[in-house]
Amino acid sequence: MTKDLRRVLIASVVGSAVEWFDYFLYGTVAALVFNQLFFVTEDPAFGTLYAFATFALAFFIRPLGGVIFSHIGDRIGRKKTLVITLSLMGVATFLMGILPTYDMVGIWAPVLLIILRLMQGLGLGGEWGGALLLAVEYAPKDKRGLFGSVPQMGVTIGMLMGTIALSIMTLLPEQAFLTWGWRVPFLLSALLVLFGLWIRKGIEETPSFQKAQQQGEIAKLPIVDTFKYHWKEVLIATGAKVVETAPFYIFGTFIVSYATDQLDFSRTTTLNAVTIGTIVTTILMPIMGSLSDKIGRKKLYVGGSILMIVYAFPYFWLIHQGSDLLLIVATVIGLGIIWAPITAVLGTMFSEIFSPEVRYTGVSLGYQIGAAVAGGTAPLVATALLMKFNNSYVPVAIYIIFTALISLIAVLPIKDRYKEELDEGYFEK
Repeated sequence: MTKDLRRVLIASVVGSAVEWFDYFLYGTVAALVFNQLFFVTEDPAFGTLYAFATFALAFFIRPLGGVIFSHIGDRIGRKKTLVITLSLMGVATFLMGILPTYDMVGIWAPVLLIILRLMQGLGLGGEWGGALLLAVEYAPKDKRGLFGSVPQMGVTIGMLMGTIALSIMTLLPEQAFLTWGWRVPFLLSALLVLFGLWIRKGIEETPSFQKAQQQGEIAKLPIVDTFKYHWKEVLIATGAKVVETAPFYIFGTFIVSYATDQLDFSRTTTLNAVTIGTIVTTILMPIMGSLSDKIGRKKLYVGGSILMIVYAFPYFWLIHQGSDLLLIVATVIGLGIIWAPITAVLGTMFSEIFSPEVRYTGVSLGYQIGAAVAGGTAPLVATALLMKFNNSYVPVAIYIIFTALISLIAVLPIKDRYKEELDEGYFEK
């Protein structure tokens, strides 16, 4: 691998990791802190519900961020767009770290938090598609799956950094953690943003975008062309995203509040379980991406989705045994092993169903709409189901199965293109 290709991969994964570090930090702190310091209610369960609602809120604005920044990305280039999205995300996260609480400023505390959360959502809405295409559009044909899995690793690396940072902070006394300890990771994110901007500075535009420019194939209104000529592909991508995102937030975010509030596990033990599961999936992702270059994306994706259906009930049975070890085992199997092949091939599979002049817009729309519908709502839906059905996990397990079935139906029309060049055989308009 050449030095330039290595820099491309580093640039794609670093920016993605920084974005998701910021994003998951919010999701985890929402379960541990924001329900107490920003959404103050008489019933703690409603405080948690409101905190998760703001977690979901950013997912609903992500498609708007995807539309705005993918338009820029398909018009002026991937690299410039990625600088904007990373900066927006970083500023919002840093400001969260200095935000006054409800006791200090009353209702303005949750209002300001929601505004910053929306800024995060806008930034992330445009980041993922750009980071993915930076890797995939530079990739050799026989390594496209591997390259496409690398920015996906940024998701779990970011989550890993966030959970490690919070695990360290939770070692503080309870009052110290609630007073200032939770703020430290938010403030330190500024250093990660600066590093991400620096590493992206020397990257050229992708070969696919340069070719589209040279041939005059830049779409004037990418969003219009996408919905006019590629609406079926957007629906496929949206449906395919469901099983990749909803179970992930059950295994990685919802479990933090569920295991600590309902099952009496400690915060540190639960966060450690998520951390170990995240390490496993991060290691497996490039392996699965490389495997997809040999046997195809669709086979791995379908196999992972079927395993998700099979595992939904055993997952909850394991964590209900009250054993720290079984909590870790359950999380490693779900988040670390079963989820890995699904997420590793998702981005590459999306890239292969859109033509280059609308690829940024197409992959961003499918990914972000799917995330809005099934991702950010997952902890909220799971919490609401628990409240509705007297803390029974059965409806939550059925919910996981339902998400997998949706995605299996969605990917039925996909033709596996792992043996073809990325830009050959554009879809006919």
